[in-house]
Amino acid sequence: MLHILSIQSWVSYGHVGNASAVFPLQRLGAEVWAVNTVQFSNHTGYGDWTGDVYSGQSVRRLVDGIAARDAFTRCDAVLSGYVGGADIGDAILHAIGSVRRANPAATYCCDPVIGDVDTGVYVRPGIEDFLRDQALPAADIATPNRFEIERLTGLDCHTLHGARQAVLRLRSMLRMDGPACVLLTSLETDETPGDCIDMLTFEAGHFHLLRTPRLDLAINGAGDAVAALFLFHRLTTGSAVAALEAAGSSVYGLLRRTAEAGSREILTVAAQDEFVSPSRRFAALPC
Repeated sequence: MLHILSIQSWVSYGHVGNASAVFPLQRLGAEVWAVNTVQFSNHTGYGDWTGDVYSGQSVRRLVDGIAARDAFTRCDAVLSGYVGGADIGDAILHAIGSVRRANPAATYCCDPVIGDVDTGVYVRPGIEDFLRDQALPAADIATPNRFEIERLTGLDCHTLHGARQAVLRLRSMLRMDGPACVLLTSLETDETPGDCIDMLTFEAGHFHLLRTPRLDLAINGAGDAVAALFLFHRLTTGSAVAALEAAGSSVYGLLRRTAEAGSREILTVAAQDEFVSPSRRFAALPC
């Protein structure tokens, strides 16, 4: 059984952050220790919400409480997503350090949340610098979308060649003691058909591309689910390609069923079989 420490936001209604990442991991059989950085009624895409933002100190106390149970000796990975402020960033780094002191083989997967093409940047000033200068150098795996990798590397991804160069530059920012692999999501290049969307991964000198049909929906939380699933399958298979195929197939099935239902929220529970046995499987090809 895998044990994963997941430090992300939480919503009571809907599925983003930990509310999108934890259940798929549990459904696959992982033990997840969730530390929430916020607790909101719903995601901010609705325009209004209620709830609280937790301090970095409160996050650190929760992490230290888990460490006091001697849990981190069996912690396989740390997963982080949206960083609300600099103090949360410091708490995440503290967590990574605590886990690695207990288990040097533990993996850190950083989903460097900054924004997206349709929203622009939606994190606070300084968070991009934190991700670039502190979080990614501590990470073994990074899972940016196209908008985020362009911001972090300064390279354009309109072409597949450009996307590959951006992935290589981002990989050079990662910690080299682990798998040092990158998953690039929400990728559209001049080679992507208009009715498709791509994901690209790089590991051990090889690029692979996964292409799935484009679905007619705009949804929050899909990236959080992709990062969690990719991390799980990379840990269990030891292969970024196998992880890309499994995560991409599951998320496509999840989003297809969400689109068919006309739901504004991902059907994380109703479509949970997609995590274990995707209804349609896609193969990643060398590129």
